[in-house]
Amino acid sequence: MNKLTCFELTVERHVAHLVMNRADRMNTLDMTFWRELDNTLQQLHQGSEARALVISSTGKHFSAGMSLDAFGGSVSMDDQTAEGRAAISDMLAGLQATFTRLENLRIPVLVAIQGGCIGGAVDMVTAACLRYASADAFFCIQEINIGMVADVGTLQRLPKLMPMAVVKELAYTGRRMGADKALQYGLVNEVLPDAASALAAAMQAATEIAAKPPVAVWGTKQALHYARDHSVEDALKQMGWLQSGIWSNAHVQQAISAFQQKKSAVFPDLAPLKSFKDLA
Repeated sequence: MNKLTCFELTVERHVAHLVMNRADRMNTLDMTFWRELDNTLQQLHQGSEARALVISSTGKHFSAGMSLDAFGGSVSMDDQTAEGRAAISDMLAGLQATFTRLENLRIPVLVAIQGGCIGGAVDMVTAACLRYASADAFFCIQEINIGMVADVGTLQRLPKLMPMAVVKELAYTGRRMGADKALQYGLVNEVLPDAASALAAAMQAATEIAAKPPVAVWGTKQALHYARDHSVEDALKQMGWLQSGIWSNAHVQQAISAFQQKKSAVFPDLAPLKSFKDLA
């Protein structure tokens, strides 16, 4: 177990489990959170042991969103000069990049959500692949309630997941949307009775994913995200390039043989990555 300040990370049977562990602070997102999440995601991306990532939380609420203390301390938002306002863009780009790591991670990301998923937490979970919610879960674009625009991904990703009119209603009013409505509109994959059941559902799905060929799962994630943001024609062309790059007769034969023999297949891990900074 890799114990951090804001998280606990374990990897078992190729499933990484990242737990937000500051229930006493309602798992708010301060600068320590952002740094630790960014570093952890980078390690998982470059490593080869994990084939799926599950993110869950502790306490009554998944996360109350951005720590309000940050706005008076670490996060400097100088609106007194043109130069200060211009610098806000670069600061936001760094925060946005951390949640984009979830989207670009080489492995699927699944989230188990209980209680409140508020403000910045919505930015985070919309960058994941799959979302499982407890019956008491609710989602709130809190930023409008504190006089600002949601700026770390919610307004860009949520319309890809839900009807635009529903997103506008939530974004303009700051209303809470319960788990049943989130399921109805397609934000969550399943609503479970409680937090433990939501986590169990996420872990079960992650375990199933981890049993598939990692490179095929990687390719599937790439193709789906590309198709989301491009025309069908362009996405089909990209699919041809992608498939030709990762096709493996051995993987297909192994999968078919295991299916016929009703046993588990064994597939190689993704190759570990090295940053250019690590290269001689």
